[in-house]
Amino acid sequence: MPISSPLRLCLWLSTAAILLALAPVTLAQPSAMQLARAVDAHYNLLHSLRAGFREQFDGLGMTRDEAGTLLLQKPGKMRWEYSSTPGKLFVLDGKYAWFYAPGDTQVQRIPASQLDDLRSPLRFLLGHTKLQNELTNLTVAPAQPNAWLLTGIPKGQEKRVARLQLTVTETGQILAIEIDELDGARTRFHLSNEQPNPPIPPSAFHFIPPPGVPVVDALPPV
Repeated sequence: MPISSPLRLCLWLSTAAILLALAPVTLAQPSAMQLARAVDAHYNLLHSLRAGFREQFDGLGMTRDEAGTLLLQKPGKMRWEYSSTPGKLFVLDGKYAWFYAPGDTQVQRIPASQLDDLRSPLRFLLGHTKLQNELTNLTVAPAQPNAWLLTGIPKGQEKRVARLQLTVTETGQILAIEIDELDGARTRFHLSNEQPNPPIPPSAFHFIPPPGVPVVDALPPV
């Protein structure tokens, strides 16, 4: 017996509903300004942050792949502790940046106001500065599911950095940071296990040089 038109319509609508339910959800692409504001909203309300990091470097005839723990605290304090190289530290105490790795013959120190290190763009986190004021020529493109690529050039590093790209969720969480330098070198930071507002002792940002190792005022190496 042929199927009546109303029944065919009901079957078609049911099939269409099932197909729509099974189809992947595609989020509308936000604008660069919307994503930048989401990053501001996500981090500017925090007082401290702990996250795991993986740092990959490729350039200048060498490659490096390291990992560790990143600590951030307002105002302007950072600690990069490398578990892949025990004892390797990069500490920003708010006034000075300190860099030391086991076996080095000296500790390198530089005033925070003069810092030109690739980890320094993370200082815009946990602050009150708007991201769109830190990066110029902001653009956005799709990345992995539920994430976007926010790309720009850090102000003050135009002579060194060709591009800084953030992988950002729609809620403003940063998953990765990729930095392309003008000399062709590339550094990528993957962030994981973000913990908002963990208790961090003040001593975490107080660097004490190892006994017998002199302190030299100089830029830390990349």
